[in-house]
Amino acid sequence: MFKKILIANRGEITCRVAATARRLGIATVAVYSDADANARHVLACDEAVHIGGAAPHESYLRHERILQAALATGSQAVHPGYGFLSENATFAQACGAAGIVFIGPPPDAIRAMGLKAESKRLMEAAGVPLVPGYHGADQDPALLQREAGLIGYPVLIKASAGGGGKGMRVVASEAEFATALASCRREAASSFGDDAVLIERYVQRPRHVEIQVFADAQGRCVHMFERDCSVQRRHQKLLEEAPAPGMTPERRREMGEAAVKAAQAVGYVGAGTVEFIVEQTLGYGRPEGWRFYFMEMNTRLQVEHPVTEAITGLDLVEWQLRIAAGEPLPLAQNDLHLHGHAIEARLCAENPDADFLPSTGTLAVLRWPAHAAFRRNAEAQAAQAPAPVRVDAGFGEGDTVSPHYDSMIAKLIVWGEDREQALARLDAALAQTHIVGPHTNAAFLRRVVQSDSFAKAELDTALIERERAALFDVPALPLPVAAAGVAAHALALERGAEDADPWSRRDGWRLFGAAVRRFEIDHAGGRHSVSLERSHDAAMQLEVGGERYAFTASPLAVEAGHDRYDVRLGERRLALAVYAVGESVAVFAPEGSALLREVDVLVHAGEVAEAGRLTAPMPGRVIAFLAQPGERVSRGQPLAVMEAMKMEHTLNAPSDGVVAALRFAAGDQVAEGEALLDLEEQ
Repeated sequence: MFKKILIANRGEITCRVAATARRLGIATVAVYSDADANARHVLACDEAVHIGGAAPHESYLRHERILQAALATGSQAVHPGYGFLSENATFAQACGAAGIVFIGPPPDAIRAMGLKAESKRLMEAAGVPLVPGYHGADQDPALLQREAGLIGYPVLIKASAGGGGKGMRVVASEAEFATALASCRREAASSFGDDAVLIERYVQRPRHVEIQVFADAQGRCVHMFERDCSVQRRHQKLLEEAPAPGMTPERRREMGEAAVKAAQAVGYVGAGTVEFIVEQTLGYGRPEGWRFYFMEMNTRLQVEHPVTEAITGLDLVEWQLRIAAGEPLPLAQNDLHLHGHAIEARLCAENPDADFLPSTGTLAVLRWPAHAAFRRNAEAQAAQAPAPVRVDAGFGEGDTVSPHYDSMIAKLIVWGEDREQALARLDAALAQTHIVGPHTNAAFLRRVVQSDSFAKAELDTALIERERAALFDVPALPLPVAAAGVAAHALALERGAEDADPWSRRDGWRLFGAAVRRFEIDHAGGRHSVSLERSHDAAMQLEVGGERYAFTASPLAVEAGHDRYDVRLGERRLALAVYAVGESVAVFAPEGSALLREVDVLVHAGEVAEAGRLTAPMPGRVIAFLAQPGERVSRGQPLAVMEAMKMEHTLNAPSDGVVAALRFAAGDQVAEGEALLDLEEQ
């Protein structure tokens, strides 16, 4: 076994690998960029080496700097995590040439599976079923459009060297093809350095089911059952579960054997995932009608590997390390068994109501479920006893989500004896997850989990779109509940400022009459006046929207900082968590959450809203402007394309008007809130 390894990645996967390595007595080395000097993954390892600037191409994608760090620290092997260099055959080959073990498959296997078109030709020869499509080397746009017409719309354009939903578009008609192709190619070139694409028939009502495989250098290969990853946004996974709902033993065996056949066709070694698209020809819940087709093979450990660990009781990172050290597979296929059901939710810094626009900023509050197990302390966890709730996090409270990297904050994983128990645990865990700072998808994920389609396992990659009415633009907490949280927090602050001197009390006591405190609150797009009245006998009433409620609030002593309160609002008893960051107040209740603004009307007197501009919603790079000065535009019309967090984002006109001036050029970096162009209203 290795004595020291370098982990060539960042975030939660580095923390994850470091925890298992520590349990096995292996020292670890982290690498970090300018943006990550104080990041969690740096603290998780025994030592760390600085490798360059914040942008990935200045640090985490620099082969030579990572190899220099490995050699300088005496590391015997490099674990690439996932993303960055994990599927880079050139890097894997360079590691071998330097005498360092690459903890992953051989370079030839990475190359064979890395190019989607080439991998599909290999799978066809191996007898693995494929979706009808064009996988050729000729990339002439006219030819690609003709092939799309022959396949029949809708079609799917996919980056040949891609993954993670980047460089992928669904095209419904011939009229949309050229624009979608250009966008895919730009995104593919930016993310993978290769703008080649392939065209496939877009499978209707598809499920995304993948098989975890492991192979050793002695030629043996096993599968560890399946994961269903159908719940996606922008072709990127949000919820993953294992086993796949509705899977029969016969279908599991058939897909597992196909996955093993795919891995053996390229001489695979290590951990990998063979991804299939499943066509449900007989509707939901009818596995006898499933037709499955090979999509791609991810030649690395996947983000969703914890659900496989939960149902098998195995540590997949430990398997990676042992196989890379030359050991045989720890278990044979007949020794592998699944137990229970596991679901993973990806918590990301993004705004679902703004087309999942990535968000950046400081995590002012980051609180996890009270009984969560943290994988970074894996040495204290028994692998054979899956934790009911587990958190794999690469961030902590006070850390900053950067625009340079992926938007994922953490993974929340739950396990239950069956899917029903796992669903209940996930809903409760999401309700207890409190994040304040950048926008996140935590509340959105909870709505997905509670949706009819997900609860009934009516799964396909269009689930989010089908359930749109229940998932997007959902009202926040009712105003009375949100106002009760603001009032409870204000009272706690007053009590905290008091001392033993009775003349310093700030409770508004009056010898005669009642004391009234007023709040101005911005909630759900409107401003509301709220008053808290305290009578001579200390009884309180909260007036909201013309309704009066009996009100009491007391801090729950079990929480440091008194950010949790026992509140009585009329006939209701509520347990509220409240966090104030500047003028923003976040209120969390069992039924949901709300972000409000408590307005000091004196401070903001005379302010007016700014109009006539299109501003950058996050830091990033300008890709293109879609309108020129003097051009008339309509509200909602696409005006600019930006790239941030490895994805392209189209920005639309906020109102009708005429473009007056462009403030930047294509390729320029812009900060959040900067005006991209001026718009004169008609």
